[in-house]
Amino acid sequence: MEGGIHTSTDTSAFKECLSLTWRKPYVLRLAFSAGIGGLLFGYDTGVISGALLYIRDDFKSVDRKTVLQESIVSMAVAGAIIGAAVGGWMNDRFGRRRVLLIADFLFFVGAVIMASAPGAALLIVGRIFVGLGVGMASMTSPLYISEASPAKIRGALVSTNGFLITGGQFLSYLINLAFTKAPGTWRWMVGVAGFPALLQFILMLLLPESPRWLYRKGREEAAKVILRKIYPAHEVEQEIQDLKESVEAEIKEEGSSEKMNIIKLLKTKAVRRGLTAGVGLQVFQQFVGINTVMYYSPTIVQLAGFASNRTALLLSLVTAGLNAFGSIVSIYFIDRTGRKKLLIISLTGVVVSLGVLSGVFHETTTHSPMVSRVETSHFSNITCPDYSSALNSGAWDCMTCLKASSPDCGFCSSPTNKLLPGACLISNDTVKDMCHKETRLWYTRGCPSKYGWLALIGLALYIIFFSPGMGSVPWIMNSEIYPLRFRGLCGGIAATANWISNLIVAQSFLSLKEAIGTSWTFLIFGVISVMALLFVIIYVPETKGLPIEEIEKMLEGRALHYKFWEKGNKPHEKSQAT
Repeated sequence: MEGGIHTSTDTSAFKECLSLTWRKPYVLRLAFSAGIGGLLFGYDTGVISGALLYIRDDFKSVDRKTVLQESIVSMAVAGAIIGAAVGGWMNDRFGRRRVLLIADFLFFVGAVIMASAPGAALLIVGRIFVGLGVGMASMTSPLYISEASPAKIRGALVSTNGFLITGGQFLSYLINLAFTKAPGTWRWMVGVAGFPALLQFILMLLLPESPRWLYRKGREEAAKVILRKIYPAHEVEQEIQDLKESVEAEIKEEGSSEKMNIIKLLKTKAVRRGLTAGVGLQVFQQFVGINTVMYYSPTIVQLAGFASNRTALLLSLVTAGLNAFGSIVSIYFIDRTGRKKLLIISLTGVVVSLGVLSGVFHETTTHSPMVSRVETSHFSNITCPDYSSALNSGAWDCMTCLKASSPDCGFCSSPTNKLLPGACLISNDTVKDMCHKETRLWYTRGCPSKYGWLALIGLALYIIFFSPGMGSVPWIMNSEIYPLRFRGLCGGIAATANWISNLIVAQSFLSLKEAIGTSWTFLIFGVISVMALLFVIIYVPETKGLPIEEIEKMLEGRALHYKFWEKGNKPHEKSQAT
């Protein structure tokens, strides 16, 4: 791919970007208009985590059935897998601009369907539409920006897409918080997503197609007109010549690659080793639990003992803000620290953070407040039936109460101190209101705990360590680790692996949490993170500062840079086998 898609930048690239503000505002308009696709991607990831709290309140079937909650979250990911797979073909057939317009249309339709859904079934249909749009936009936005950016600042401009993804997640939490008191709550949360989709649709109608795609399709004059708007006069002719040579070379490469099947591809040593590292990083990025945190962070906060939906959303805003900040940190350090060292620092912190979370949730479940017969009898005729009939009711605590299922029960805390013994009552809206009227807190998903703030610290540490390393580096590595002639195919394989892993984690977290508990679930993520750390040390090469040709030579020679703490060797030294 001409120019490639790189998300690492240096200081001069940022200065060049800033100077564009007044020299070439057209270029920034192209980049940020396409980057709204990243914003939509991030917004959808974040908004459902908060909306789900209120969807469960409105639709009791969703509240009772974990599989429905997981489906509402994960069907968008399933749609994104299809959208990304179809989007690759559509990009080549119809162009980047048209695919973004189609993605915006699908996203807008999905937002309208979700906002007006009368039940869980139609809500899931809306999520699939949104997912299709997200899948197309997630791969098309950076591609369009890359092909419509001056070479000197291509990395800096493409990196705006990554920042807008995390910025979209942060925005979604702000929107969620803003509508907690509004009538319809979650309908506004999911419906607002239609506005940026409509905005991007209008902006893309006013912008041109990718000049590279136009040139490839034989529309050379149209491509040259756009390039003259992007590049300074003294550079444009050279860029046109470079584009011509690049397109001719790519057509020649694709002509030979069409004859290659997967088996032949895997027999190519550099490609096979590159795929091992690239696909492995994408799979581990999801299986260390990041989207559990992003999709379910308000739920996790409630599991830590914070009863209010609004409080859960407000505290989850911190994780989204830290995630956005981490994407900026990654841009700064990626070319200074190196990919591999950043990954190892990131995963080490993730392991520690997950250990903290596992320990905190173990304490919250084993040291929850007891159920008091006096407090329970204070409420007439609404005592939890399982508690009333239990032979060992004196041993019941809050967690035992919440596990009762015939019918579901909730814990109403003591009015003086939430950590003191409380009441175990039938769980419904009427009982919840009765509990709140007596200035008590109502718990149905987690129990009061003095360790709740430690869970927030654990979540914050997790994001602080994950975002700059495991959050960004897998995408950067997959844009540079493959030989040029295979980069599109291999990058597609790695991206598909990422979306499928995302789906598995999103679909299984709540069921896993119910089956073995939150503490053990985070412990499993921690063990997987240790495996990821070992994988990075053994299989992932350091590509900092290396041209594509040197990376290919290094993979052919199987250079495994175990001593990641040392300064990088010269390129020719890295290509030797260790």
